[in-house]
Parts: sequence; C-alpha cells; structure tokens
Amino acid sequence: MSGAGEVLLTARGLRIERPGDRRRPALPLVRGVDLELRRGEVLALVGESGAGKSLTALALLGLCPPGLRMGGSVRLLGRELAGLPARELAALRGRRIAMVFQDALTAFTPVQRVGDQIGEALRIHRRPRPGRAAARRAAAGLLDAVGVREPERVADAYPHQLSGGTRQRAMIAMAMANRPDVIVADEPTSCLDVTVQRQVLAALVTARRATGAALLLVSHDLGVVAGAADRVAVMYGGRIVESGPAGALFARPRMPYTKGLIGSVPRIDSEVPPTPMPGAPPVPGQAGPGCAFVPRCPLAEAQCGVAEPELTGEDGHVAACRRGGEAERRTAVELFPPAPPRPAPGARDAGREPVLRVTGLARSFPAPRAAGWRRGGAREVRAVERVDLEIGSGETLALVGESAAGKSTTLLEVMALAAPRHGRIEVLGRDVATLSRGEARRMRAAVQYVPQDPMSSLDPRLPVGDIVAEPLLVQRWPADRVAARVAEVLRLVGLRPEDASAYPHRFSGGQRQRIALARALAVEPRLLLLDEPVSALDVSVRAGILDLLRRLREDPGPACLFVSHDLGAVRHIADRVAVLHSGRVVETGGVREVFERPGHPYTRALLAAVPVPDPAAVAAPVEPSVPRGGPLAVGEGAAGCRFRTGCPVFTRLEGGQRVRCEREVPGVPDISAGRGRWIACHFPAGLTERR
Repeated sequence: MSGAGEVLLTARGLRIERPGDRRRPALPLVRGVDLELRRGEVLALVGESGAGKSLTALALLGLCPPGLRMGGSVRLLGRELAGLPARELAALRGRRIAMVFQDALTAFTPVQRVGDQIGEALRIHRRPRPGRAAARRAAAGLLDAVGVREPERVADAYPHQLSGGTRQRAMIAMAMANRPDVIVADEPTSCLDVTVQRQVLAALVTARRATGAALLLVSHDLGVVAGAADRVAVMYGGRIVESGPAGALFARPRMPYTKGLIGSVPRIDSEVPPTPMPGAPPVPGQAGPGCAFVPRCPLAEAQCGVAEPELTGEDGHVAACRRGGEAERRTAVELFPPAPPRPAPGARDAGREPVLRVTGLARSFPAPRAAGWRRGGAREVRAVERVDLEIGSGETLALVGESAAGKSTTLLEVMALAAPRHGRIEVLGRDVATLSRGEARRMRAAVQYVPQDPMSSLDPRLPVGDIVAEPLLVQRWPADRVAARVAEVLRLVGLRPEDASAYPHRFSGGQRQRIALARALAVEPRLLLLDEPVSALDVSVRAGILDLLRRLREDPGPACLFVSHDLGAVRHIADRVAVLHSGRVVETGGVREVFERPGHPYTRALLAAVPVPDPAAVAAPVEPSVPRGGPLAVGEGAAGCRFRTGCPVFTRLEGGQRVRCEREVPGVPDISAGRGRWIACHFPAGLTERR
C-alpha cells in the first residue's frame, strides 16, 4: 500500500463541451478545471446548479453524457483515463474508483434485490469470484458496516421498498465493496432530512476509513461541506474560482461569490439573516470575456470585465479575483444586504380569533398489501396521531420534523377545507366541517397553497400571466382589475410584469417558486400554506426566496403555516415552531426559545444534527443520529412515548420512571413551560413539569 499523502487522482485542464456544427458554435460547459486528490483526504466541490460540478465528477470516471466531448487529462494512480477504451474503464470503475450518485432510486436497478446488486459488484471484480450466496452475505455485512438497521432484511428488499436515507447508504455500501482508492459522491445528502443527512455522512466517513480511500464530495450544502471536507474548491461558470483548506476558505473567503455562497446559508446558531446574491449564474457558453461573476458582483470594476483573472494566492488558498483583498475584509451582509428583519408580532388581543386552529387532528391511510400485513392484522397506518396548532393573524408557525412525521399530511388536511376524519379544523373562526360547498369555494381565496415542486402545479401550456390570474378569475374578480393585480404581484415577488407572457419552462427553479408565490398571493389570502418551498433549491436561490418570504411577512401580510425540515430557514422565517414526531406535536413555542432551550429529547436531536457552515463550529465528528420515527400501524405501539426507543433520557431513567414512559403517552395539556410553550415529554430537559 502506498504511503499517506500519495496523490491518487489528478485532473489537468479538464474541458467538457457540446460540439458545434454549421449552425452553432461549440458550447463550453467545463473550462480548464485542475484538481488533485490525495489518499485519505476529502475534497469538496461546491457551487450553484449549472456550475459544472456534476459534469466534472462524471468526467473523472469517464462517464460524460452522450453528445459531449471531453478534453484535458485525468490520471488515476498515474494511469491516464482520458481516451481509455470503454472495456478498460469499466474494469477500473467499482474497483479503483467508485461513484455514489445523487438519486439512489434511479441508480439502482428496480427489478433486482439490493443485496444482489451489491453482491454483483463483488462478483465482477473479486478474484476468486465469490458465489451468489457468499456475495449476498458479504452485501449484508457491508450494509451493517454503513449503519443500516436490519441489514439482512434490507439486502432482501427492492429499492422502492426502502427509505431515501437507507437507499443512499446501500449505494455507499456498494461503492466501498471493493475497497476503491477514490470515491466520488455527487450530492449524496440532497433533499434529505437533517438526521438522515447525518447518517449518510457517517456512512461516507465509515466507507472512507474502512477503505483508506480519498473522497470527492460534490455538494451545494455548505453546512455539510464544512463538517466533512479537508479542502474545498468553488466552481462558477464552468471553472474553479477559489480553492483552499476548508478552515481558511470558510473563515476568510477571497472571492465575493464564495462570500455570498457562505452568507446564503441560513444558520441555526445566528440571527443574521441569509444574504441573497442578486441575478443568476451565467448560461453555459456565455461567460466572459472577463470574470463570469461581474454582473452579480458588488465589487466589480471596469477591468474585471476585460480579462478573466487567474487563480492566485498563498498557503494553498487561491482565488480568481482582482479585488480579493477587499472581499476578504468585507462581510457577506455588507456585500449582499438582506431585507431588514421584521419585529415579531405582538400578543394577540384578548378574545381575538386565530386565523387557524387545529385540535386533535388524526389521519390514517390504508396500508398497501405489499407492506406485509398479516391476514386479519392492521390494515391502516397512522400518518397523524394527534396534532394541535394555532396561528394568529400575521404570524408564521413552522411545522418541523423528519420525513413521515406527519407534516405534509397535516398541511393537506388543512388545505382540503373539509371535515377531517378525527379532530377539528377552524379557519377564520369557522369550523370547516360546517362549510357549504359555496362557502368552501369562497374560503379558498383566504387559504392558498405553495407546493414543494412548483413545476408540478404550473400548467406548462399557459403563460405566467394566465397562471397567476387563474385564482382571480375563479374568485370572479372584475376583468379590469385582474391585469393590474397580476402585474402588481409579479413585481412583489421580484419578477417583471413583462414575464407574464413567458411560459414556465423558460424560468429557473427559483423563479418558478416565485411564480407559485405570486399565484398564491394574487387573491390576498389570510393564510398561506407553504410545503417545503426551498428544499430543492440551490443555497443562493434559497436565500433569495427566504428573503422574499421575510419581506412578505410585513403587515398586513398573511399568516403562514411553513412546513420544513430546514431548521436554519425556520430560525429566520418563523415566529413560532411546532415539532412533530410520529404524528404527534412533541414541543411548541417561540422559535428562539425552543432553539436555544429545547426541552424534548427529539427536538435536541434534530437541532444537534443541523450542519453549520463553519468548520470551527463543528465540535465532533459526524455520528449516526437517533432512529427515525415513521407511520405506525393502527393498534400497534399504542402505549407509551413513541420516541423512547431512540431517547437518550429514557436509557438513564430508573425502573419506575421507565415504566411510565413505556405505558403513558405524554399528554399535551399536562406538561407546560408557560408563555405559550409546552413539551409533550414526561421528563423535559431543564424545564419544570406542571401537573
């Protein structure tokens, strides 16, 4: 084995372009990238969508998409990969260099069991070739090594039967199967809950330590990068614009773009709001002739647009910026000022009705037969077991928790404006169960919904103006007011009135989210339901949407129910927070109070798992989080606290106290910390129990 610090992978002058023809010139997508990866280190490649990160990662394995042309040099252990025949490249993939793809569901074969697919990687590369049974046993061992619970069961499952986090860990197990020298991970934590992110990162750490491999981590999540990377390379417009040790780059970024990226991350440990960068990344092939960041840079001068700057610096920290010294001295808030914060809403007047009140809400769904229920057993699962919420005028309440906690189900029950199966929902003082059909239609003007994926709700056949006008027409607004209102709300969300004539496919993801917000705001709603509105967006685009949401809260702004697993965003958007676990609200209160003094062990576990974009603030290496809560079968696990199997407090309790947690479900009215805050826990941390 080679010594520590050995260079395993190098890329020099890496270029990727779409070849030209008679009608169009060649389109450069990646422009002269240089990388070096040493044994045992983690190099993070960061930047916005379209920067060229994933293309660079694919090119390192010889996996450029069809129709693209690669140039430059890529050497693995001294062997040139560029131009290598496909058969020889295939022999190296999985054995010397392995890939963890962003979407494990599409990367796995849907008709083969997970254990067989991991075993196939072993059977292809190992000599002597193991038998199928031996490969399956080895696959289960690999799953166990990356922290998968019940590895034998997971090995016997098909990909669609597993959660997103388990699939991602199974893909990491496959990548480490043959102890490769280099592992390339492309956005391995994208769109995952914070606790699942932590588990996936722990699996990557395990894989790297077990194999001694170097890791190239492609990500736009700077919190994840800060806690995992040794070095960071920032890409913009198809090239690297800053690179250096993680500690130095995060502490003293020298490129305004890097400063803006780091400032765009909503931090759970700070009240400074995220800083939105103006504009959008350059369209591939249209960067230059000078610095590609000039149209968005607050420090740009005439010379910046003449020639593209070279990477310069010292101590391994280099940046492509003529004004790097000034950028290093200025803060992100000074360079990209956010909207001023709005004071928290005051206490509601006595007797004033809230905009939304949810009491004892419960919801069950039929269980699929494929889920393995026994004949005569439970046929339903509980998505929501008991939810109690209240939102006042102009207030934003965040509903947080892991996937399958019941957040989106609660939101959909409110949005239905129909009698729930169990519990009571009141909107604007009216019980929705008593609404006639006409009253429910008129009520919809007061309750508007913004989905997680805006493109799924925007009709691709209609121009934006018609999409925004549609709810106004449904509510029978006069025609002469509709056009003026459409132009008004487009300006409100940061779009131009001229955009009304364009179709949705012409806009970026962040702009589509603004269109969805414009449509929801058009009818001047009293209550806005936001379902993960920033979860799939780049960090810089997310900052822009969060800045917009903060400005929309100005009086007389609508009340908001904000569903999210991004606790950093919640810190800067919401007034109060309600934490869900296994379909129950386990803690609620003011955001600042709950985040700084969490009372429920589950809340503390969620907050501890949130990555912070500061290597100096990472106190300990990434470790697996608590077991996740999911939907319960009706009649199953009805007794006791749902969180006790993963609760660190439960393990320290005496016998009689443990029995209480095992037999009694913590009641909402029984335990309170005062001032509108309560914790559904028999033994809340640092807070007084009231009986």
